[in-house]
Amino acid sequence: MATAASSGGHQYVSVKLESPRLAALDLAPHLFGSHPIAGSWDPSKAMPMERVADAIWELSCVLPSRHETMDFKLVLKQKADSSQCIVEEGPNRPLGCGSNEVEMTDAVFKLNEKDALECKVWVETEMLSPFDLAASWKAHQENLQPSRVRGTYDVVMDVTESRPKNDFASGLELDLEKYVVPTTPSMGSGVYAANLTENPRSLLNTGMSSNNDTTLGILHNLVKGDASPDHYANTKKDVDGRHAPQQEGHRVVFVDRGVGSPRFARPKNETISTSNIKQDCEGKGMPAAEGAVAAAAVADQMYGPKEDRKLVIVLVGLPARGKTFTAAKLTRYLRWLGHETKHFNVGKYRRLKHGTNQTADFFRGDNKEGVEARNEVAALAMEDMLSWMEEGGQVGICDATNSTRNRRNMLMKMAEGKCKIIFVETICNDQDVLERNIRLKVQQSPDYAEQTDFEAGVRDFKERLAYYEKVYEPVEEGSYIKMIDMVSGNGGQLQINNISGYLPGRIVFFLVNCHLTPRPILLTRHGESLDNVGGRIGGDSSLSEAGQIYSRKLASFVEKRLKSERTASIWTSTLQRTILTAHPIIGFPKIQWRALDEINAGVCDGMTYDEVKKNKPEDYESRRKDKLRYRYPRGESYLDVIQRLEPVIIELERQRSPVVVIAHQAVLRSLYAYFADKPLEEVPKIEIPLHTIIEIKMGVTGVEEKRYKLMDAVNPTAGI
Repeated sequence: MATAASSGGHQYVSVKLESPRLAALDLAPHLFGSHPIAGSWDPSKAMPMERVADAIWELSCVLPSRHETMDFKLVLKQKADSSQCIVEEGPNRPLGCGSNEVEMTDAVFKLNEKDALECKVWVETEMLSPFDLAASWKAHQENLQPSRVRGTYDVVMDVTESRPKNDFASGLELDLEKYVVPTTPSMGSGVYAANLTENPRSLLNTGMSSNNDTTLGILHNLVKGDASPDHYANTKKDVDGRHAPQQEGHRVVFVDRGVGSPRFARPKNETISTSNIKQDCEGKGMPAAEGAVAAAAVADQMYGPKEDRKLVIVLVGLPARGKTFTAAKLTRYLRWLGHETKHFNVGKYRRLKHGTNQTADFFRGDNKEGVEARNEVAALAMEDMLSWMEEGGQVGICDATNSTRNRRNMLMKMAEGKCKIIFVETICNDQDVLERNIRLKVQQSPDYAEQTDFEAGVRDFKERLAYYEKVYEPVEEGSYIKMIDMVSGNGGQLQINNISGYLPGRIVFFLVNCHLTPRPILLTRHGESLDNVGGRIGGDSSLSEAGQIYSRKLASFVEKRLKSERTASIWTSTLQRTILTAHPIIGFPKIQWRALDEINAGVCDGMTYDEVKKNKPEDYESRRKDKLRYRYPRGESYLDVIQRLEPVIIELERQRSPVVVIAHQAVLRSLYAYFADKPLEEVPKIEIPLHTIIEIKMGVTGVEEKRYKLMDAVNPTAGI
């Protein structure tokens, strides 16, 4: 539907709430807010929502152009006594003007001290011209928003208690495993995460401890307990051996890319509840740059002094708190955005230096030899990280317990004048999660590879944990992020202190959305389109006959694979070939993302590659030489696509339920590269065949991949 002009446009707003429990509780949802039409924050004047399905309520309206930003909240009222109100928890929901988007969030209502009701909320907005409004008024009255694809709708919500029989679905054999095709292992599932980190080059090259006298001196003083605060700062040298001058601090500029991230310059000990972070579904106002617009290039331009361009993230926390899991996810995310990032695991250094047969006594706080040995390998890992940064690295992640102030002070002194340090402390108080993590650790860690008695290994690890707890000192110094019970599934908290800058802001926004809930993500291209048959780039054609068959097979697959997943959702682009592919799927909400649209081929849209080669030979050759960075005239590059997909990745990380993503080859290459931790240079070469489903399962053990080939493509093409 056309976007309204700046003059005379109106904004269509639809708020939907889903809750299977609501009707049984005899509660009715209402909406109230700052605008007089919404009661001016008077619950008695709240607008009732209309029940449009067994578990769905909706309130829709049309607002005039250039209306003031309105804040609102949802409230539940007893049908028998409307004076009794239960207002949703969390901050007010802002409703701006001039945006076209669908936002999916949660709403939590505290029914009593022990019971809380969690609901799904969809807020859909679209700018309408007066002509659009008049032409589609009847459709809006019927609670449906017309799409440019005849017979389908932009948002379809069919979540009845029992799903109706799908007459569209083309039958598949009940055993979906028969459609599985072999894949090349690429995601490291089932491999101990620490083993996938950087190899200790200082140990592999020499087979012995560091020869750096300065570092050894710090270690000696640290064990004695009398390390001088200025020792390392006074002896640090530049790469040419000369003493490096002290650099004055500069103010760091925070770049707000408009994808829903707040400005994270917070006062000390401010707490953020994960249930209060608003998620924007689409990126808006991305920074412009000539050529490649990878985040690394933008960050490099916006950072201030040299040491702030280099960032070290130091993990802090007791064993089995998810530090390595967090470090691995951060590494994958930052690499995907284009930042040179490496993950250094101190445990890997320790095992290489001192072996894997260390008992719990090695980790006692009063074992001076053990403390010295552990501090030594931590310093070696830090040395390797700093050396790599001098060679061009940007973000290093130091993965260890780092549980004492002395250890953290040592790392800060080593990094002084060279890079910025942010501590990320992981805290978990959920005993069930801890027990699961401990048993998983003993099962996978090389420390217990030779332990034949599993329960004896668990007892030894718990003894090691008790020694760490005796000397543990929470982070209270420097810049830090505290993740408190973020993996338990109950919300959790994120505390931040002295965090500012573009990259730290993105890291905080990413971490607030991470969790360990296992769930599958299904990636598939649309069914074969008419442009696929003709070998044409881009376009917005409908499906071929083979594509229509695939859409029905896909519907049957989704029905069988997700039959027990009531909260799953279907995501498509706004192009009709993905919408038509999703059309036969019923029983799940469908969300269109403009960010999932195929790469914009600009002036080459609709051409064949032969036509591009003939009519635009320079562009054809430029693309052949560097497919990652080549940008179509008036179009996009793969790096542009990655930038606009960041909000999609954040939302996929936030989701706790299965998601089916029906999109396009360039888009799915970029998404797959994130999950598989593929180098950016490989993104344009990743194989994403037609009529194949890639199932990615995310959970505590990492990322697993499985592929299902439902049918052959009649006209396979290399694609964009």
